[in-house]
This record gives sequence, structure tokens and C-alpha cells, in this order.
Amino acid sequence: MVRAVLPAADRPSPPQPKKPRENRLRALDGLRLIAALMVAAYHYGGRGGEVTQAWGTSAKAQFPTLHSWFAYGCLGVQVFFVISGFVICMSGWGRPLRSFFASRASRLLPSYWAAIIIVTLVFALPVVAYKTVSPSDTLVNLTMMQQPLGADRVLGVCWTLWAEVRFYALFALCVVLPGATRQRVIMFCAGWTLAAVLTQAANEPLLDLVLMPEYAPFFIGGIGLYLVHRDRHDAYAWGIVIVSWLIGQHQAVRGLWHAPNPDFFSYRTSFGIVLVVTFGFVAVAVIALGWLNRANWRWLTVAGALTYPFYLVHEHLGWVAIEAYHQKLDIPAYATLPLTVLTMLALAWLLNRFVEDPLTPRMRKMLSKPR
Repeated sequence: MVRAVLPAADRPSPPQPKKPRENRLRALDGLRLIAALMVAAYHYGGRGGEVTQAWGTSAKAQFPTLHSWFAYGCLGVQVFFVISGFVICMSGWGRPLRSFFASRASRLLPSYWAAIIIVTLVFALPVVAYKTVSPSDTLVNLTMMQQPLGADRVLGVCWTLWAEVRFYALFALCVVLPGATRQRVIMFCAGWTLAAVLTQAANEPLLDLVLMPEYAPFFIGGIGLYLVHRDRHDAYAWGIVIVSWLIGQHQAVRGLWHAPNPDFFSYRTSFGIVLVVTFGFVAVAVIALGWLNRANWRWLTVAGALTYPFYLVHEHLGWVAIEAYHQKLDIPAYATLPLTVLTMLALAWLLNRFVEDPLTPRMRKMLSKPR
């Protein structure tokens, strides 16, 4: 029997996997800035009973009502981690390892190095009465490895970057290096979830350091939401998101809730903690589903660009600004707070314009160049 051969044009093409919608997710940039402002609100006014050098009193005395709301701002970090899971999965999909590494290093390092130098120099000024770290520890801080090495931190927020770096390493080795596929990403999420839970039960410090059980569900939930972005009907993706939210809210309550106690400088209800964690998951889910695609304003991209440098400099340099505005210029606390935020955003714009814009593409090109 002679088999009929269809012309190439008439042959049925193999089914193609669904592709994500290509709209720029500018709303995600806006959510980044919201998370950063949450953290800033916590640092500036959420430590209720702690007397700070910048204010001269406690935040509770300065913000009798708002300080209890600002206390939840520390959960902006968990929102960041959900966003990071989404973005890293998106940026690592279909990328070789060299390109992925170049993208991450060039994104993180220029502003980070600049922030280390700026904070060190400002704290060294005679008029700024804040303690500087030793020269040796300052140099170690340039590696982002200061925390595991036991060195003093120049930037208070750099502990979150250490968590991000460990996440990047896990994702690169398990997903980017062999090549990202839906099945591989699902297996990575399932394997990391189970391993993180077992690590917490085993109470093994090394595994805890690598697998980060307290933060893993937020990164994993973000990855699951990127799978939802690719295919909103993917039951496995939704399963990853739901399980991650269930574990994540537990980890957040476990780490941040305590019974009312005057010895602690802030207090949060367990319901409030769960609510903020839920907000992070739901906000990224709404963006992943495309429901905010109409929020396509260019200023959101600018907001996203300012978020990282703002996050780096806002805490320590913010204290310097608060002390100058509130104690030396006698500006009321409720005016000092927004003025400090605007000052840190202006500094973030300078870092973005004169550090990130020229150095990031050069570093990416240099690190991406094949040898």
C-alpha cells in the first residue's frame, strides 16, 4: 500500500504550549513600590515602644494611632518575596544560565555597591552621630555574604538580599541550568515545599540555611502565580499557590506574632498578619490574571525603577534625614515622615539615573559575553 504524503503546508502542526500574555506588567512595578513603602513605614514609625535616636522619643509617642498600623509594614518583605518568585521565574524561562546570572548580578550589584559606599561615607561624617562598621566588615559587605560570615551589616535591609541570593541559586541550579519547562518548575516547587517542611521539622541549621523554610512559601507562591500567568486554567499552578499561601501565612504568624507584651517594641494581631500576607498573594494573582493590564501608565515603570535603590538607602539614611528634619529643623513628625520618604525617593532617582542606567547594561553585556 502506498501511503499518501501531505504537502508540508497541509501537515497538521504539533500542539504548541500556551504562551503568556505579552503585556508589560506595569502594575507589578507599582506593587513593588507599595511593598517598599510598607517596609519604610515600619522602619520609620512601626517600632512603637522603642526610643530611637532619630525621633528622640518612640514612634508610639510620635504617631499614637498610626504606629500600630505601621507595625504591619515589615510584611512588605513577604510581599517582595512573592513578587520575586513571579519575576525570577518569568526572567529565567528560556534563558541560558550565563544570561540569567548576568541579568541578576547587573540588576542587584551597581546600586547595592553605591548604597554601601554612600551610607559608609555619611555615617563617617562628624555631624552624623551613628556608628559605622569596621573597614574590614565594610569591604565584606560588598560581597553580599556578610551575614553568613558574621560581619556587621552596613545596610539593615541586606538580610533580605541574602535570602534572594539563595533563592536565585536554587532556581538557577534546579530550573535554569537544565532548562525551564512547566513540569520541571512544578517539580521544583513541590520538592522545595516538601524539603522546607521537613527541614523545619528536623531542626538542622545547614538545611535551614539553604532551604529557608520561613521564606520558601512566598518565593514558591510567586513561581506558582507565574504559571497561572502562563495558563490561568492550570490546576497544578493554582495548587502550588494555595498550598504556599496556607504555609506562608502560618510561617508569618509564627515569626511575627506574640502575645501583648510591653517589652516588645511592636505588636501585631495574628488576623492582621494573615490579612497582609493574603493581600500580597491576591495582588500578584490579580496582576498575573491580567485584570490590571489597563494600568499601563508609564509612571508605574518609573516607580518600579526607583523601588530597589529606595529600599537599599531608606532605612539608615532615612534616620539621618528624620533627625535633621524633626530635631534640628523642628518639623512636626507628621510632616517629617512624608518629607523623609520624598527625600529617599529623590536619592533613589539619582542612583537609578547615574548608577543603574549607565552601569547595569555594561555589566550585563560584560557578564553575558561568551568566553
